[in-house]
Amino acid sequence: MADRAKARAPQHSANPVHASRSPKPPRAPDHSRPVEDLPELDRTIHERIRLGIISALAINDSLSFNDLRRLLKTTDGNLSVHARKLEEAHYISCSKFFDARIPRTEYRLTAAGRRALETYLAQMEELIRRTRKS
Repeated sequence: MADRAKARAPQHSANPVHASRSPKPPRAPDHSRPVEDLPELDRTIHERIRLGIISALAINDSLSFNDLRRLLKTTDGNLSVHARKLEEAHYISCSKFFDARIPRTEYRLTAAGRRALETYLAQMEELIRRTRKS
């Protein structure tokens, strides 16, 4: 047992140069060159499912819950949560009604949602332009 404990003990270098070496201090940030700010993206839209909802509604007058679920290949719960976030931001509107006794939910893009999408797309285009430039 004692032999195993000795075998596991760390071995110190006999070379005094290696024993006295200390880690290098971290480098100071280089403030000599300007750093470009990146556009601040709308986090409400930037999430994949929410961007999908907004984009699909931007090219359709309205879409049902089932249409969106099928287009985005997501679950009822996932779509419901993301649609609610967009509703709370007033980016989409939701209408619930019955069609031949079948409950339906339909979504439309609001004017605020269209403006938010246009801003988001402009910011992404700017980010792409800067990335390609460098």
